[in-house]
Amino acid sequence: MPHAETRVTAFDGVRRLAAGRLREIAPAVAAAARAGTAGPLLVFEDASGRVVDIDLRGDDAEIVARLPVPPASAAPDDAPRGRGRPKLGVVAREVTLLPRHWDWLAAQPGGTSVALRRLVDAARKTGDGDTQRRAAHEAAYRFMSAMAGDLAHYEEAARALFADDATRFGELTAGWPADIRDHARSLAFGRANGSGE
Repeated sequence: MPHAETRVTAFDGVRRLAAGRLREIAPAVAAAARAGTAGPLLVFEDASGRVVDIDLRGDDAEIVARLPVPPASAAPDDAPRGRGRPKLGVVAREVTLLPRHWDWLAAQPGGTSVALRRLVDAARKTGDGDTQRRAAHEAAYRFMSAMAGDLAHYEEAARALFADDATRFGELTAGWPADIRDHARSLAFGRANGSGE
């Protein structure tokens, strides 16, 4: 769930209004709404491409005060802690494995928990690029669905996006309004790849 420190980008119709942390952008969105912008005013979470709803009632301080706080600051340091190693962020959860899996884990140096953490870290290292690329493409697609669904070559651009074809995506989005085009390219492939910058 987005919170005050979440990175977002706000749009006023096809024009990019502002980008930054939600706590910085919310007042700009409220000011645009008060000025009677043509809109629509939409705020997108950069990491997911999802639309972020902001309660724009009241003055800027009230708007920012209503934003959710980041999870790390939600619980004070002196709160009661459960079992495990909470200062390291260790969370206990149930894992269901076959007996042969438990036997293999028990035979590993450091024990079951250490072996599982090593396996997860190794999998993250080898698959992180694919995971990040897939997340970037999904974020770009969500943004495109909201902002570019009626634009020329939208469907072809979506196919190029999921084919990981930055060149074709760039060609197909070239005629889109500049701010929508640039933000979609940035979400999908990063600024250095396919954004034309």
